Amino acid sequence: MTTSPDDFRLTPEAVKVLAHPLRSRLLGTLRRGGPATATSLATTLSTNSGATSYHLRKLESVGLVTDTGEGTGKQRLWRAATSSHSWAPSELSADEDAATALSWLQRDYLRLFSTEFGHWLDVAEAWPSEWQDAAGLGDTWLSLNAVQLVALRADLDQLFERYETAGGGPGAVRVAVWQAAFPLEMDDIPGADNDAGTDDDPDSKDGPDTGTDAEDQP
Repeated sequence: MTTSPDDFRLTPEAVKVLAHPLRSRLLGTLRRGGPATATSLATTLSTNSGATSYHLRKLESVGLVTDTGEGTGKQRLWRAATSSHSWAPSELSADEDAATALSWLQRDYLRLFSTEFGHWLDVAEAWPSEWQDAAGLGDTWLSLNAVQLVALRADLDQLFERYETAGGGPGAVRVAVWQAAFPLEMDDIPGADNDAGTDDDPDSKDGPDTGTDAEDQP
C-alpha cells in the first residue's frame, strides 16, 4: 500500500483498533465524504449515534481520526487524520493479536471490494456507455522477485498520485482502483524445503508435526 507523506502506518495497537466492522467503515466514510458528525455518520451507516461516537473515540485514540474542534457532543465534527493507511505484516507479526487483526482487516476489505464492484455491475447499464467501457476488471501475470514487486507497487502509487494531482476535469467522478498483488504458485515457497513430509522423508512416517512455531500460525 501507499507510503505517501499523508499515509498512516498501522502500528500493532492501531490495527487492533481498526479491525472492527464499524470502525473500518467509519474511517472509510470520512475519507470519502470528508468531515462529518457522529449523527450523520450513524445515518449513513445505518446505526445509532451512540455507537458512532464511541467508535470514533476509539479511532481517535490511535491517531486514525481527529476531532476538528467544531461542534459539541454528537454534533462534533470528525475527520480522517490522513488520506490512507498502510502496513507491513513483518512489523505486526510479533504481536499475535495484531497479526490476527490484520488478517481480519484484509479479508474485510476483500468483502467490501466485492460488494462495491458487485453493486457497480448491478447499476452499470444505467450509466453512459463511455463509463461502462471505461470501468472494468483486468489481471496481469508477471515474474517478479519480492524487491521488484515492492518497486511495482511504488510505481503504481506514484501513477495514482500523478492523476490525483492533475485533478479530474470536466465530467469527473470519484473512482475506486483496487490493488491485489500476490504469488500465484502459493505452495512453492522460496527458500522452503518443498519436499519435506513426502514418503522419501523418514521422519514423515511418524505423522504430522504438531509442534509448529507460534509465528507460523494464521
